[in-house]
Amino acid sequence: MIKMEFTGGRELEKALHELPKHTTRKSLARRVLKKAAQIFADRANALAPRGSGGDLEESYGVGTRLTRRQAASARREGRDDVFMYAGTNDPAGQQQEFGNAHHAAQPHARPAWDQTQQQIFEQIRDDMSVEVEKAAARARRKAARQAR
Repeated sequence: MIKMEFTGGRELEKALHELPKHTTRKSLARRVLKKAAQIFADRANALAPRGSGGDLEESYGVGTRLTRRQAASARREGRDDVFMYAGTNDPAGQQQEFGNAHHAAQPHARPAWDQTQQQIFEQIRDDMSVEVEKAAARARRKAARQAR
């Protein structure tokens, strides 16, 4: 179980909803989440087993799209939700992580998450605050220009 404490979420959400465009809010969230998720991907690449016959050690990445199989099991919520995925594109990744009948587990993704989760949440918190303020300042400048 993951237990995290996050303060300032209501204020951040309120500031996000004050931004004039829905697309601005979503693109801002995508930028922040991609940068934060890359921390996990980099650590997972560093911890991945080397020389396993594949390229697992460089297969972790971050993106907004899933494979067709993954997308079938993913549940989407509403149009305001933003999703960012971090994981491997190597099908052998799950076998390496959890093991199978032919070899023992070599966990690397879970330890990467355990080592980076606090840093990731702090990065999201800090970057969201900065990005929302920048976007709000741009919106105010634009409104002032249009009012002239």
